[in-house]
Amino acid sequence: MSPIILRSLLSCSLLFASLELHAAPLSLDNAIELLKIQNLEIKTASLDAQSAQRDRKVAQGYSYGSLDFTQTASRSNDALTVFGSKLTSREVEAADFGIQYLNYPAYQNYYQSKLTYTLPLYTGGKLSGYEKIAHEMETIKQLDTQSVTAEKIYQTRKSYYDMALIEDSMTQMNLILNNITTLEKTVTAMVHEGYAKKVDLLEVQAKKANVTRMIQEMKNNQQLIYHFLSFLLNQDVTEITLPNIQELQTNITQADVIASNLDLQKASKGVEIREHMIDVANASYLPQIGVFGEAATADNTFMTNLSDHKAYTIGARLSWNIFNGGIDHQAIEKARLEHLKSKTQTQLAQKGVVLQYDQIHTQIQNDDAQIQSLSQELELSKEIYRNYEGRYRENLVSMNDVLIKHSGQIEKIVALQTIKNQRNERLFALEKLISGAKQ
Repeated sequence: MSPIILRSLLSCSLLFASLELHAAPLSLDNAIELLKIQNLEIKTASLDAQSAQRDRKVAQGYSYGSLDFTQTASRSNDALTVFGSKLTSREVEAADFGIQYLNYPAYQNYYQSKLTYTLPLYTGGKLSGYEKIAHEMETIKQLDTQSVTAEKIYQTRKSYYDMALIEDSMTQMNLILNNITTLEKTVTAMVHEGYAKKVDLLEVQAKKANVTRMIQEMKNNQQLIYHFLSFLLNQDVTEITLPNIQELQTNITQADVIASNLDLQKASKGVEIREHMIDVANASYLPQIGVFGEAATADNTFMTNLSDHKAYTIGARLSWNIFNGGIDHQAIEKARLEHLKSKTQTQLAQKGVVLQYDQIHTQIQNDDAQIQSLSQELELSKEIYRNYEGRYRENLVSMNDVLIKHSGQIEKIVALQTIKNQRNERLFALEKLISGAKQ
């Protein structure tokens, strides 16, 4: 089965699956497959790659030469034209050399059909050099497509895990809301019985409103993520399957990054292009050799007596520029400098990617330590809050003290979500560094 048919079948199956979006939540794996087919930026990058492929085929085509057909039709009484047309069509007679005829010829019709084929045999490596350059440019455009795809996969995966983090935080905040609702009922009863002040109830209700606002803000953020996913997939997304946050780990090494990083691959192709440019520049010192063949027929009537008036020509042509003021030498030196520059840029790019890996890897380790610490602090803040709530019922602490501990619990939840989100973002960035291998 051809790749085109296979791709079409895959596209159809995914599109049918997308029609069932409202019936079943969209999983992350299905979202990524839909992304590769439907994302408009990926489609644009793919079209650029296809355009580069056509450029390569154009460069290849020059090596096969050209075949041209020319049809000429004319009517003239110009002496030179009339005599020349009769000579070409092999119809010159002795009477045509008369002074009267040569000076005042009658009008003559002239029809010529000519087929010409030219083929470059040797260009000093110029044509093959341009073909190689076109091939490398096509590869770079393909790598650009992979880069765009990797970026969109990164954004999709991050959106899914952001949604999962928000859902986890909302679960925590709803527990807090339930606790403060219970506290509100307790304080209301205590105010009614004269064991608490009205201001205590107002403080609790204000804190409850604050928690409710935060939960609503999280819901709004979820809706924003759905909007962004709809944009990425180029279709409406209203429900997704949340991934398991705990499963997001990485074992990517520095060697993996160097071996598969798309930017480094593009830089390497850039070096190869510069090498071919040196070959193209050197071709200016060498001769250009080509052959040609021509078949023609001419007559004073259109398409008659073709075999009687046919003519053939074959030949070869050599051209060689001997001197042009040193321009060729300067072009070669410039090509060599550009090649050296591209090699230096490649080395710099590799060091930059390694630095980026080291930084992200260290940051992830720091995030892991902070997550572990904040998780313990959150559990402690929950226990402290429960303790202060019980002590408030015994009139041992004020409502303000209880709510301060309550605020501390919320701060830990928000801080933990922020760090987890930051860690996920860095994990995805690390994956993007080896996107050439992951696709």
